[in-house]
Amino acid sequence: MKAVFVHHTAHDDVYDCAEVPEMLREMYGYHVGRRGWDDLGYNFMVDRCGTIYEGRAGGLERDAYGAHTEGFNSDTVGVAVLGTFDDAPPPQAVLDAIARVAAWKLRSGVDPREHTQLVSTNDDSRFGEGEAVDVEVISGHRDTSYTDCPGDSLQEALPAIRAEAARLRADGAGAEPSGPP
Repeated sequence: MKAVFVHHTAHDDVYDCAEVPEMLREMYGYHVGRRGWDDLGYNFMVDRCGTIYEGRAGGLERDAYGAHTEGFNSDTVGVAVLGTFDDAPPPQAVLDAIARVAAWKLRSGVDPREHTQLVSTNDDSRFGEGEAVDVEVISGHRDTSYTDCPGDSLQEALPAIRAEAARLRADGAGAEPSGPP
């Protein structure tokens, strides 16, 4: 993958992590039942406790094509954090989990602190179909779309996520993260 897009799900920021399986089932029902997609749109979800959940089927074994960032799903992975994070800062466990996914899923030679070029595949984003766009390797959904996602506090935390993902890759820790409990 060339880039990681960070999202929020617009759930409350404070919840008991034991509630997450039900939250994920509801989100799956919305994506499949209401939006008409074949699966969850995000490749991965992260809860406030830092647990990483597989979203789109096949995301652990292969690079599953997501439905997370209109026009920019090709060569990217979508990580959605359960919460809103407009005002409340995301817990450190969330930032660490996103960095782990990024360190693992980004292709060899991609520096999480750098920029990459993506080409919009349709006109449903801030960029027209075929337009080449320079984005940070780890970006927020709002960087290509008309949205407040991933929330102001989570967007502000992206530099820390980039730095941690780069550290993990340099330490050789970009291996597959452990799955759900």
